[in-house]
Amino acid sequence: MSLIKSISGIRGTIGGKKGENFTPQDIVECAAAFGFWAIRGKSNPKIVVGRDARISGEIVSQLVVNTLLSLGIDVIDLGLSTTPTVEIAVPEENAAAGIIITASHNPMQWNALKFINHKGEFISAQDGQEVLDLIESGEIEYAPIEKMGIYCKDNTYIKKHIDKICRLDLVKTGVVRQKKFKVVVDCINSTGSISIPPLLKKMGCEFVLINENPTGYFNHNPEPLAQNLVELCERVVAENADLGIAVDPDVDRLALVCENGELFNEEYTLVAIADYILGQTPGNTVSNLSSTRALRDVTEKHGMEYHASAVGEVNVVSKMKATNAIIGGEGNGGVILPELHYGRDALVGIALFLSHLALSEKATSELKASYPQYTISKNKIQLTPDINVDLLLQKLKERYAEDDINTIDGLKINYNQSWVHLRKSNTEPIIRIYSEAATADEANNLAKMIQKDVDNILKTN
Repeated sequence: MSLIKSISGIRGTIGGKKGENFTPQDIVECAAAFGFWAIRGKSNPKIVVGRDARISGEIVSQLVVNTLLSLGIDVIDLGLSTTPTVEIAVPEENAAAGIIITASHNPMQWNALKFINHKGEFISAQDGQEVLDLIESGEIEYAPIEKMGIYCKDNTYIKKHIDKICRLDLVKTGVVRQKKFKVVVDCINSTGSISIPPLLKKMGCEFVLINENPTGYFNHNPEPLAQNLVELCERVVAENADLGIAVDPDVDRLALVCENGELFNEEYTLVAIADYILGQTPGNTVSNLSSTRALRDVTEKHGMEYHASAVGEVNVVSKMKATNAIIGGEGNGGVILPELHYGRDALVGIALFLSHLALSEKATSELKASYPQYTISKNKIQLTPDINVDLLLQKLKERYAEDDINTIDGLKINYNQSWVHLRKSNTEPIIRIYSEAATADEANNLAKMIQKDVDNILKTN
């Protein structure tokens, strides 16, 4: 059981003791602190709330909504929705902020509150720290009875979201319609089942849904990784489909499957979409330090500049703004298109990829084969209370000081055709070790090299 309070929100497992798990007391304290922070000095005391379909979602939503109303905040409740849909709704409603109730790719016993600002973007580290300070201080003032907030339910925003996507010049709905693609979608028993079908229908695709009931009882581990998408891969072949689509429970990550049942690779979702966009219009790209170098290769192929950011959506967005990037995201299948909004969005990713596929005149597997091929090995170290993470990273930086290293987020060591990146996770009590090379063996050997160094440091400290 676990509870993590960070600058990006609160996340934990349902049940257990206050302060140790995601309990009603912790939920109310965090929602109150964020709501109080969000409306200070604002003339629009209004917050948008939405949730994925996980089992605890409705209970958590009621706690959050009623806490906000008690602060004198008007609440627009989108109900079952997606993270990018809430992000779009906040500025559309001229709201002070938004709260998304989702633990993203975590299993169903987890839930979380994700906090976004008035722009519909995740709050900054500084803002997040202010919220954490409010939680600790408890200096929150609730509204008198005559100034309680007003509650409003609005279930129109998924349609509005899709309409905005289809109005983008880069989304070639007419061309996609002519192709009559057949698509299999793994909805992972969450809100992909209410958001992806209307988008595919509008784009003229035939589709088959699996795990389509939004019950929150995830039929498999909800992270869209290879080991969790076996059913989807098999179904794509059985249905003679052109494409397979998998999303996470809050629909901000997108993984694809080729017509032959092979994974397109979630790292290449952003690569393919960036290639398509750069082929239509010039501009820079951004991804985080743990994402494939194939994006850099594709960007430079188009004569543009690639930039790397620290891990985390807020960091990617900040770097995108600083470099005027027209497309960016993360190698976990997160696509950020500033023309629509500054947030990872699987729905716009689907529309852009279908447009790319239609114009390419290639099968999905052929499109995949056209990109530089790298393999990423993803490993982790479980943290225990006796591990001094800061000291560990410092020792590693000293060990590799003579190499080409990047220390803006943990430690990344760059080689000619490979790299390895070690950093502490913001959402789980682990240290992530990602490595990339031309082959799986090379990538795994890089990870083993770092793991050996970590083990040696832990033994001597």
